[in-house]
Amino acid sequence: MTTATPRAFSGARTAATAARVLRQLSHDPRSIALMILVPCVMLFLLRYVFDADAHTFDAIGASLLGIFPLITMFLVTSIATLRERTSGTLERLLAMPLGKADLIAGYALAFGALAVVQSLLATGLAVWFLGLDVVGSPWLLLLVALLDALLGTALGLFVSAFASSEFQAVQFMPAVIFPQLLLCGLFTARDNMQPVLEAISNVLPMSYAVDGMNEVLRHSDVTGNFVRDILIVAGCAVLVLALGAATLRRRTA
Repeated sequence: MTTATPRAFSGARTAATAARVLRQLSHDPRSIALMILVPCVMLFLLRYVFDADAHTFDAIGASLLGIFPLITMFLVTSIATLRERTSGTLERLLAMPLGKADLIAGYALAFGALAVVQSLLATGLAVWFLGLDVVGSPWLLLLVALLDALLGTALGLFVSAFASSEFQAVQFMPAVIFPQLLLCGLFTARDNMQPVLEAISNVLPMSYAVDGMNEVLRHSDVTGNFVRDILIVAGCAVLVLALGAATLRRRTA
């Protein structure tokens, strides 16, 4: 069977793909709760774990504001996309005149819309309800949180190609997320690490997500380091989305 020749990128087809994904997610309230509410719950718990020492929450809360959305979006996106792959939905879509760019952009747009809601709620909760003390603008915190969530979405889309079950998708978390979590500078400054580990941390996107949050925490103005950090996180998200598109295959038999 010969499939239709893929067309050029189309905004209409991308929007239609995003709408379909959002309709499907609307029937899965547990996934929506995981994406939108879990980061808020974790931040709330963290604030009162350090109830006697608000300074500790200020020191790590901004970093975790970026890390929690990345982790939750990675989990939900990898599992949801794997379901599409294993059910044959992706294969049927690719048999239509739908470009890979349309498909990947549609998924990214759908999950990105949820990432916006997630980031708004988590940032608002941390800054205006839990009293996270930041020197810079809360809107810059929101920007980094959103980019981190989009990076998690991109990573989830990518790793779903290498899993054959939802359990395997979850198993990618220790391989993809945990090393970044340990090396991102959350537990100790990266320049205090063993030199090899520091060098590895310098190429991991979560390191720059944490650095970007810390720049907002400490500086009232937009710094050159902040611009560098958000560009690296955004660039990594685009790169991983491109790699995710490369994992899509059309049957030509």
